[in-house]
Amino acid sequence: MPKLEQYQPLMLVLIFILALSTLLSNQFGLVFMPTFMGVFLLCFSFFKLIDLPGFAQSFAMYDPVAKRFPSYARIYPFCELALALAFLLSYQIKLASILTIILLATTTLGVVKQIRTGHKMHCACLGAVIKLPLTQVTVIENTIMIIMSLLIICPL
Repeated sequence: MPKLEQYQPLMLVLIFILALSTLLSNQFGLVFMPTFMGVFLLCFSFFKLIDLPGFAQSFAMYDPVAKRFPSYARIYPFCELALALAFLLSYQIKLASILTIILLATTTLGVVKQIRTGHKMHCACLGAVIKLPLTQVTVIENTIMIIMSLLIICPL
């Protein structure tokens, strides 16, 4: 399967997130970046919750905290959901940004470490339902969210 075809579900999800974030920002006067982050985290937590045991099993293969504490993989989607609600409701956005950085930085380190081993595996970012390869795309996604969180904490 060509690489671009592998990422079609992810591209569709990201287009949906971008469109919904733009609509919500324009219609309700919300700030775009926290709205985008909220919708992003809401969508990604939804896919993880569809098959929570499958997500937890995949996630524990590369996330350093989930490897050590398997129960963390089961609560991770709920953490994303809570962060999504904080961003969308404009509640404690700086704290939500700090927690987002911690969550995603930890996972990103695990992804980078796993990619370096050369083992082919699925990314759990869209849960166990949509099979995506664990690649630099995951690192880029997480890094963008980390940068957006940093910009919320310390605007330019």
